[in-house]
This record gives sequence, C-alpha cells and structure tokens, in this order.
Amino acid sequence: MLRNMLSQPAQLGLITVLLIGALVVPFGKAGCPPRCQCDDDTLEVVCGEGLLDVLPIVLNPSVQRLTIRNNKIRALDSSIQFYSELTFLDLSYNHVFNMPPRTFFYQKKLTELHLNHNKVGSISNKTFTGLESLAILNLRGNFLDELTDGVFLELKKLEELNLGQNRIGKIDSKAFDGLVNLKVLYLDDNTLSAVPSAAFGPLVVLAELYLGINSFSTISKDAFVNLEKLSRLDLRGAALVNITRETFNGLDALRVLDLSDNRLSRIPTPELNPLTRLEELSLGQNDFDSIPMGAFGGMVNLRKIDISGSLKLNRIESGAFSVNANLEEIVIASNKALTEIQDGALSGLPHLKRLVLKDNALTTLSDGLFTWTEIIDLDLSENPIVCDCRILWLRNVLVNKSNNSQNQTPVICASPDRLREQNLQTLSPELLGCSHADPQQQAIIGAILVAAAAFVTTLALVIYKCRRRIREAVKGRWGNSAIGRKEREYQKTFSEDEYMGRLPNPSAMVGVHTTTLNNYQINNHHSHGIRHIPVTEL
Repeated sequence: MLRNMLSQPAQLGLITVLLIGALVVPFGKAGCPPRCQCDDDTLEVVCGEGLLDVLPIVLNPSVQRLTIRNNKIRALDSSIQFYSELTFLDLSYNHVFNMPPRTFFYQKKLTELHLNHNKVGSISNKTFTGLESLAILNLRGNFLDELTDGVFLELKKLEELNLGQNRIGKIDSKAFDGLVNLKVLYLDDNTLSAVPSAAFGPLVVLAELYLGINSFSTISKDAFVNLEKLSRLDLRGAALVNITRETFNGLDALRVLDLSDNRLSRIPTPELNPLTRLEELSLGQNDFDSIPMGAFGGMVNLRKIDISGSLKLNRIESGAFSVNANLEEIVIASNKALTEIQDGALSGLPHLKRLVLKDNALTTLSDGLFTWTEIIDLDLSENPIVCDCRILWLRNVLVNKSNNSQNQTPVICASPDRLREQNLQTLSPELLGCSHADPQQQAIIGAILVAAAAFVTTLALVIYKCRRRIREAVKGRWGNSAIGRKEREYQKTFSEDEYMGRLPNPSAMVGVHTTTLNNYQINNHHSHGIRHIPVTEL
C-alpha cells in the first residue's frame, strides 16, 4: 500500500532514509529509540533529552502523539510522511533550521505543531501546505525576521499562533490573510516599531493579542479598531511613553489590559475611561509617583488591579479607587518608594477579598484605610513596620484572622530594636506600648485630649487679645466701687450751699470727740433745709 502511495524517487529516498536511520540511530526493543517511551496502546511516543539528530523512522506508523524535545534534530525531511496519523507533534528545543515546502503535506490530522526554540529563519506560503486541521502553531523563539504575503493562507482552522521572541520587524498587510478563526496571536518580544494595524483586518474573531517587548513609544489612533472581539491586550514592555484617547478605539469588548513595564509618567485616567468593561488592569513598573483620587474613573467593572514594581511610586491618595466598587483583588507590591497610603485610599470597596501590600516601604498603616475584617487574603509582609501602639489594630486583625483560619502572611516588626524580627501577631498590647488595649478607647481618649488642648489654646488666645479690657473691668469693679458708692451717698445728703451754712465753726470743733461729731451729723441728717455736701469739699 505504501509503495503505491509513493513515486519511485520517493521510494528510493525512503530506502535511503531507512538505511541512514539504521546506521545512525541505535534502536532498542520494538523499534523504540533509547531514552524514548513508546506506548502502542495510547499511540504516544515521548523522547527525553538525547542525541537524536534525525526523526526516527521505525516508530509505529499509527502513532498519534510524538514528542521529541531537547535533542539535536536539524531538519525535517521526508521521514515525517510515514506518520500521517499524527495529531500532536512537539519538536521544540532542537536545532531545526530548514523546513522544505510541503514538509507537512501528509499531516492532514495534525492539530498541534510545536517548533518553538529552534533555528527556523524563514517560512513561506508553501511551508504549511497540508495542515488543514492545524489549530495551534508555535514558532516562538526562532530567527524569523519578517512575515510575507499569505504566509499562513493554508491554515484555515488555526486558532492560536505564537510568533513571539523572534526578530520580526516587518509584517506584510496580507500576512494574516486566511486566519479567519484565529483567536490568540503572540507577536511579543520582536523588533516591531509600530502596531501592524493594517494586517489585523482578517482577524475578525481575535480574542487575545500579545504585543509587549517591542519598541512602539506611542500607538497611533485606531490601531485596534478592527479587533472588535478582542478581550485581552498585552502591551507590557512595549516602551510606551504615552497613549491617546483614540488609542483604544473599537475595543468595546476588552476585559484584560496589561500596560506594565512601560514609561508612563502618570496614570492615563482619561485615556482608559472608555474601557467600561475592563475587569483586569496591570500598571506596574511605570514612572508615575502617585495614584490620585479617582485614578481609574470610568472602569466601573474593574475586579483586579496590579501596580507592582514602580520605583517612583510613593503615595496613594484618599479615594484612589473610589469609583471601582467592584474590585475584588488589589496587588500593590515591590514599590520601594511607597511610604504613604492615605486614609480612605482603600475605602468603599465592599467586594475586596484579596489585598497584597507586600515589599513596599510602609512603616505604619491607619485603621481608617479599609474594613479589614472583610478581607480573606491579606499580605503585608516585607515592609519596615514600626511596631508601636499605632499598629495595635492590625495586630488584632491578624489575631482574628488566625482564629478564623483565613489566609495571611506574618507581619514581622522592623523596629523598635527590642521587637525587631518578631511576629506582630504574637505581641501583647503592653509590648506595643499601649496603656489601653481597646483601639476605640484609645481613639476616644485621643480625641478628648486633642479637644481639651484646642480649648485651652483658644481660651489663652482670647484672654491675651482682651487683656486690657479685662484689666480695666477688674480695676473698676474692685478698686473704685467703694469710693463711687460713698460719693453717691454724700451727694444725696447735702447740697454745696447748705453744707457751708450748716457746718459748725471748724475752730469750735477742735477737741470734739469723733463720736460726738458723728452723732451731730446723724441727728441733723434729716433736718429741714439741710444741703448735700459736695464730694469736692470733703
């Protein structure tokens, strides 16, 4: 049967290959090469690391899954045609550099082809002829430098194409023609200087696009407008300095966006606003220094955010996530300059279950940040936490979570020296320097002390400003009141003229006893015609 299938030249080639294979490759029992496992029941052959430099030709011709990784196979020749039943072929981490046209002509049933991490330098529109059932093609880690017109035209059923980690700098506008079923495309880690927007036209059902580790600096308007079904876009490490409001036009279905490891100097709030369906966002390793209030406005469906490894980030402001009430997971880790998380920065997040603040520069945390009891997974490790009474609330939270068997990572004290390297959860309130163990009581006492200090200060200022009026009022009330009253009494008793007429001769009064004089004045006080004695004559 096989003889009928092959032409005479092919038969001669087959005989040659058989002879070469027999001489070069020593076979074990049942035709299974050394370091290989051959299972005729499952029709699977797996070869571990070895010295195979050609594809074995004496395997069971009905084999369906063939894996030969980490060997020294350099070329794919006519020997592969004997395995027409293959559905899975993995030749990754070999030295394959040459794949002649129609190499896979007889692999009509092949659905997965892994040629990643070889030395393939070029492919053409004839390379994949015959792979009419192929769904996954992995060419990652090769030496490809361009994609020509219609290079994948034969792969009508292809759903995943991995071209990452090559040297691709040029993509023809018709390179992806025929890939009407492609759902996942990797173009990351290449030398692209612009998003190949013109080539995306045929990719009408593309769901995931990986473009990171290229050199874009910026992305033009409507770069993704043809990708209406795109749900994941990876732009990490793409050297982006800025993006515009039109960058993400057409991405109404986008759910996941990775902008980490770029050069963004601020949170691109207005540029991200149109992405109302976004659920996951990664923004770490950028150049912004703060996360301001309402930084992620518009993204009301955001459920996970990761901001890790930003060397300049030092502050998270109050209300930073105020419009993202559906957040379930926040990861803010390894930001070496992050020292401040303001009160209310994490408030208003009723669904938050996982919070990772690991490996930052936080020395303390305020009890007003969040309703911590709602969090299931809390990681505050590797921060230089100062273990004093301000952190008692956190110690109580950790104790409660431990009692409830919830996930948590120990918080280790960095200072003071007497508590260094100790687990915060194990410390008593007294060791933390707290005279009142109840945080609410501490808060009340603190509020009272602050109010009292404010009252005393205000009173002192009032007294200081009104000191002159107070002095005059006190002097008038206590220093001159008696004299003033006596003056009024004398004025009521005598008039000025009557006093002069009624007063006895002063010389006659000499020697008169004081009591007698007083009696005289009293007895004549109500006599008719008596005048008042003016104060000026006393």
